[in-house]
Amino acid sequence: MTGRMDAPQDRACLVGIIFFILGLGTLLPWNFFMTASMYFQGRLNTTEWSNGTVVVRKEYYFNNWMTLLSQLPLLLFTLLNSFLYQRISEAMRIAGSLVFILLLFMLTAVLVKVPMEEDRFFSITMATIWFINSFGAVLQGSLFGLVGLLPLRYSAIFMSGQGLAGTFAAVAMLLAIASDVDSETAALGYFITPCVGTLATLFSYLLLPRLVSRHPHQSCNIPSLLTLKEVFKKVWVMAFCVTFVFTVTLSVFPAVTVDVKTLFPGKWERFFISVCCFLMFNINDWLGRTVTTWIQWPRKDSLLFPALVVSRVVFIPLLMLCNVQSRSFLPVYFPHDAVFAVIMVFFSLSSGYFVCLSMSYAPQLVEPKDAETAGALMTFFLALGLSIGAALSFALRALV
Repeated sequence: MTGRMDAPQDRACLVGIIFFILGLGTLLPWNFFMTASMYFQGRLNTTEWSNGTVVVRKEYYFNNWMTLLSQLPLLLFTLLNSFLYQRISEAMRIAGSLVFILLLFMLTAVLVKVPMEEDRFFSITMATIWFINSFGAVLQGSLFGLVGLLPLRYSAIFMSGQGLAGTFAAVAMLLAIASDVDSETAALGYFITPCVGTLATLFSYLLLPRLVSRHPHQSCNIPSLLTLKEVFKKVWVMAFCVTFVFTVTLSVFPAVTVDVKTLFPGKWERFFISVCCFLMFNINDWLGRTVTTWIQWPRKDSLLFPALVVSRVVFIPLLMLCNVQSRSFLPVYFPHDAVFAVIMVFFSLSSGYFVCLSMSYAPQLVEPKDAETAGALMTFFLALGLSIGAALSFALRALV
């Protein structure tokens, strides 16, 4: 029997707020490491004089490796989740993951104050990214299963929280840059922020059982291979759509977009990437997800839906032809900051909109008893799209 939770009497919207915080907490690791790329590159890409010019001593391709090592654990643990569900309790998976994420964020904050040789710092950072996103993948998969036991509106609230995680990280980075303290102290304050956010997520989860009850005899069944095959036949279009959306998005964001340079050097240069790349993307991605609460177009059975998803591929050359530096092959066709900002608005709005719509449509295409199985399948294809996009980012950045 598929486990269901009693629909909560959410008079003070506390359950909705908790699932919003839980959604935000699942993507704090990915967003805080991604938004801090300038800090990491500053510590890694040290320069030296050679023949009268400044050259980077060693190129680490931090953004590419960070993206890949953030998304591969999501794909791996999505595959392993069926085994984890059987052997490890929900409370252990969720609360335990949050504790380890908190400890790894604390380690990252401590390392801000520790001088270290670049290769060692890179290795420790990549290992931290792998493990923190592994726990984040277990957390996300478990929470998707949990929210799937409640009415559909809580799934939208949960995904809206996920969409706001990036904005939270971008604002934290802007405050760190704008502060008058030295860069080391600013970075320390920046990485303390997700520690507080993760603690708030943990306390929110611990409060949830007091507000929502599950019948003790109910538990989630692991779907059989035959059930998965039948459900996939019904949701394959939505599975393709969510995979394609994230493949396009992660292939250029942030690996390509983070290297776009402003035409206006000076004070604005310090804020340009944080505002026009990260803040612009995350606010509009969140808006795209949120607007699906009121607008669901095209319909789930319309051929226009996958056609529009595929049309997003045009954003790849558009962003590669912006003022990305340094570059080897392609010319710059869109040097102005405003053009880059406009492209980012439509790129991120469409990403959030089509992802949320795909994830919402899929459970509606199957029988109610198979809705959780459809959600699990969609989570796998979401992770697949993220991983493919991260892998493609190496080649696309080299082509610029």
